[in-house]
Amino acid sequence: MILRTIFYKLPPQLRFLARRIFYLPLDIWESLSGKRDPLTPPRGLIYTGSGDFQAQGEKMLRFFIEKGGLQPDHKVLDVGSGIGRMAAPLTRYLNKNAHYEGFDVIKLGVRWCQKNISTRFPNFHFNYIPINNDLYRADGQDATQFRFPYNDESFDFTIVISVFTHLLPSQAENYLQEISRTLKPDGTCIATFFLLNEESTPLMPTNPAFAFPFNYGHYRLMDEQVKSANVAFEENYLQTQITNSGLIIAQTYYGYWCGRDKAACEDFQDVIILKKI
Repeated sequence: MILRTIFYKLPPQLRFLARRIFYLPLDIWESLSGKRDPLTPPRGLIYTGSGDFQAQGEKMLRFFIEKGGLQPDHKVLDVGSGIGRMAAPLTRYLNKNAHYEGFDVIKLGVRWCQKNISTRFPNFHFNYIPINNDLYRADGQDATQFRFPYNDESFDFTIVISVFTHLLPSQAENYLQEISRTLKPDGTCIATFFLLNEESTPLMPTNPAFAFPFNYGHYRLMDEQVKSANVAFEENYLQTQITNSGLIIAQTYYGYWCGRDKAACEDFQDVIILKKI
């Protein structure tokens, strides 16, 4: 928790540099020993999530298939594709008739995916789009006005993992509208959140690292200086925005971020399965 506070005080570019320096010895050893899978980036380059990069990706793929109904020939949009955590396992599931599009605000991640994934799987495309977000960059397009660079009703399945947890309300509202616009009728979106409700809010003090102390009514922040560091939404507010965007909630799986029993949860974050009306 203290290290995270120090990390957030650094300018965005220094945060990336600090991680690369920290993991440099291990990355060199894994490179020389051949221990790293070619679709797994060096640890110092990973800027999305924590824990085992491969295991997390494989776990989410199983969830997409078993809970979301992902099919091998689907057209998939990965919002916030990062450095390929979801794309890498999808390469082993999606067939040649499928199509994958991912976009991210970090050029480093997009370039790595283009070089290491797209060259092996030409139906996987990655786009760099500089969108303003004070966790990852100090400039870029306004996320509240950003239009996804895809046609209406282009995708069967949309993935939004650890993205809404870094968006402020007006940004999240726009993203919901864009997800709805680009999904095909009866299409599916799987997205993760930190949801505030009658169960999670009283539990938060049991996990101080995710207590979200800065209360703005329908949302809370973990850090007032880096507002996009982590954002939690009141569940009722989010449900209204989802409905307004033309989506419906098919299922909600609450996570253990707030102190719930880990064994009873699907994931750390809350996972919502959305359907296009």
